[in-house]
Amino acid sequence: MRGLSHRLHRFDVKQMPYVLIAPFFILFAIFGLFPLIFNGVVALRTWRLDDPAQDGWAGLGNFEKLLSDEDFWNALYNTFGIFVLSTIPQLFLAICIAFLLNRQLRGKIWFRVSMLLPYITPVTASTLVFLVVFGRDTGTANWVLSLFGMDDPIDWRAGKLQSWIAIATMVNWKWIGYNALLYLAAMQTIPRDIYEASALDGATAWKQLWRITVPMILPVVIFTVVLSTIGGLQLFTEPMLFEPNPAAATGGANGEWQTIAQLIYKTGWKNLNLGYAAAMSWALFLIIVIVAAVNTLLTSRLGGGRR
Repeated sequence: MRGLSHRLHRFDVKQMPYVLIAPFFILFAIFGLFPLIFNGVVALRTWRLDDPAQDGWAGLGNFEKLLSDEDFWNALYNTFGIFVLSTIPQLFLAICIAFLLNRQLRGKIWFRVSMLLPYITPVTASTLVFLVVFGRDTGTANWVLSLFGMDDPIDWRAGKLQSWIAIATMVNWKWIGYNALLYLAAMQTIPRDIYEASALDGATAWKQLWRITVPMILPVVIFTVVLSTIGGLQLFTEPMLFEPNPAAATGGANGEWQTIAQLIYKTGWKNLNLGYAAAMSWALFLIIVIVAAVNTLLTSRLGGGRR
């Protein structure tokens, strides 16, 4: 009995932890790792669903085609344009809002809860509402601009910049509150004595934010930068629903706001060219890794320089 009890104890201490975490790795291997590897294989093949006879080994041919594909570079340009207009204002406003919510305010609990309302709203529903807001003739956005003297209504789908601004506004509306609550949770770990001491030294609230708060919550800032980079460069739903015929996935009449994610969908499931779509997805993956690494490095250096 003692030997059995000893073996059971050793199993419980040494093997049981691996048994408990095994389901995650099994599911990840089935639904995560295998599709990733299979997609890599597809990217190296010529695979068209509309012409099964063209199935064959392409090597790096699909990736070489990307270098001269005007649609891909246009989609990449649009993706980065919308990404810049959404991510930078989004994180900046989130930090400012979190700093205000961290101060003594009346009804601050209500304000904190309200920050989550855009996040829990289904993205499809919120995007459809914004379609009305950015309507050309009867939209709220043009009405507000007319109050400031802009008589000619803006056609938000007629050009790159205005369409980028419209889509970036949708993204910012949804994610500012979520990031603000992340920053707020991090700010509440900062001792109040630090702020009181800096106030005695004459530091204004603005200096406290950028000289004390941001450097001390830098790990959370880096975390949100990485998440925003991944989400911003994979943007799909908002630009997809912004066009009158979402199923076309063209991103406007001339691809004014077509993102890479839209182009991948269009290439794979509209044009039925799975091999080329897989190559685009791997190119997007490498771009996200590079941009996320650069953003993390820049954020770390800027935050470290403020200490």
